[in-house]
Amino acid sequence: MSRPVSDAHATAWRTRQVPVPAQVVDGVWAVPVPLHGSALRSITVFLIETGDGLVLVDAGYDHPSCWASFQRSVAAIGQRVDAIAAVLITHNHPDHVGFADRVRAASGARVVMGHADDFATMHRRRGTFLDQLRAALDLTGAPPDVVATMYADAVAVAAHPENLRLDTALTGETELRFGEVTLRALPAPGHTYGHTVYLDSRGLVFTGDTMMAEGPTQLAIVSRPADDPAADLFRTLASLRDLGAAIACPAHQFPYRDVAARAEALAAFHHDEVETVRGLVRDGVTAWDLARRMTWKKPWDELGRGTRRFALVHTLALLRHATADR
Repeated sequence: MSRPVSDAHATAWRTRQVPVPAQVVDGVWAVPVPLHGSALRSITVFLIETGDGLVLVDAGYDHPSCWASFQRSVAAIGQRVDAIAAVLITHNHPDHVGFADRVRAASGARVVMGHADDFATMHRRRGTFLDQLRAALDLTGAPPDVVATMYADAVAVAAHPENLRLDTALTGETELRFGEVTLRALPAPGHTYGHTVYLDSRGLVFTGDTMMAEGPTQLAIVSRPADDPAADLFRTLASLRDLGAAIACPAHQFPYRDVAARAEALAAFHHDEVETVRGLVRDGVTAWDLARRMTWKKPWDELGRGTRRFALVHTLALLRHATADR
């Protein structure tokens, strides 16, 4: 189990509360934002004080309640939204890109994200999120009625615009300077194909959804023949292990120490998942067959419908990796 930077933050998360804003280190604030209508409950965005203005990492849902909560929290810690100079987005999921445009309108901030997660790029290469999900569900071997139901459920909750325009689309490792603060943007695929983490020169790494304090990483959607997000994640975790960062700041749960140990433990967990799948693989076996035999937090039949969809798509990614050399 990871060592939290703030016991209060960790306790609030573990008791299903939304933590209050808190300083991680001098000049870096964790700002939890409640997520309207989401089982995730909240996302933690981060504000970094620099000589060139504030830098925001991630941006909640595009929902009035998220925006209002964020504005109140920024004021409560003595900062101003119109002082935000840049929005650094870890990946293109709706709980991360949501109010980036509102910040840009309020402050003139530039919006930055990895090139592969730029919506325009993603649409050209892969299609929309729902295009990718439908392709993945068809690849799982699930019965047609299950695929139809899972897809319909996703449509109901994924009705968000994929039209955020970036000011900077990052390609490869990039150094970003803001006054006296240097942030290295590092490609970190696995959860999405363009996921990016940001390493602060003071020893913090903003990990988005790649490496939480507890639990597994949800693997990216497999929709194209060459996709292998598990392989991507293992490379990313090796990179995070070797960064030398003292504190990880994930977008959910809570900031924590022992970054290298956490990277090793998470890699070991997912390697065990792959080995479990390898042990179950037989000719003609499908992700649908495997998902119902895997170990989840609850037995398969007791999982919620949305959780079963995530588990099935995750199993497809494990199967892709487990059979990559066959």
